[in-house]
Amino acid sequence: MKYKVILPTGMLVASLIFSGCGQKENAEAEQTPPAAPAAADTNNASSADFSAAVEQYRTFAVEQCDLFVKETEKFTNAVKAGKLDEAKKLYAPARAYYERIEPVAEALGDLDPDIDARVNDVDAADWRGFHRIEKALWEDNTTAGQEGFADQLLKDAQLLRAKIETIDIDASLMVTGAVELLNEVSSSKVTGEEELYSHTDLYDFAANVEGADKIYEILKADLAKKDPDLEKEIGERFAALKQELDAFKKGDGYVDYTELKEDQIRKLSQNLDALAEPLSNMGKILGV
Repeated sequence: MKYKVILPTGMLVASLIFSGCGQKENAEAEQTPPAAPAAADTNNASSADFSAAVEQYRTFAVEQCDLFVKETEKFTNAVKAGKLDEAKKLYAPARAYYERIEPVAEALGDLDPDIDARVNDVDAADWRGFHRIEKALWEDNTTAGQEGFADQLLKDAQLLRAKIETIDIDASLMVTGAVELLNEVSSSKVTGEEELYSHTDLYDFAANVEGADKIYEILKADLAKKDPDLEKEIGERFAALKQELDAFKKGDGYVDYTELKEDQIRKLSQNLDALAEPLSNMGKILGV
């Protein structure tokens, strides 16, 4: 899906009526300078600001994708080498880089389902990617028979990296992407449905939030100029949600999702909803 930022331009044309040659000098003296240059400058400044934001986000996405490919290669190598425990250890951290930039991947056709489809998201014959291997590692407790899926996953990750610099990114995609990342958390991560076999949902949860937060950080200066109260509210709610997530950290990662109690899941969901509401207004305020 592609979105365009359309920044209107306008021009004020002054009309002068001269009643005689003797009044020409007075008319010229009283002429109001056209407003077009000022309007154009304002709009160009706004456009330039968004262009800089877009390039900053593209740089972030490319950096995350580079790390995604690197860590996915480590993961798939472990799978092909039959190193079950190592593959399990590398699984969730590799996915986190992808989860931070998922809106970009989703804009590239079949790459998202190829990489990230869950068991019932696609036809059984087409199911591949992380979750296909996840099932073998945790439910079947083996790497056997996963070599082909591992090779294909790495190829798909490399293809994502090849395409990411050519994708049509604009401010609207960024804003929509931030909201979609939180929707992803609400629909599958906070419910424990994303990682059915490994229960590493909190890694995905945190990465989605970090991806949305990065978009907010890039656009916060523009938002603060238009609605400082909304900018402050979004910032505070991101901080509250991340603080809540920190309570579930374990070493370099997070606890198994099955360890969470119902009231803890409910509180995470409430903090998520409290952030999603103001964040959904960011695009409207920015006019994208």
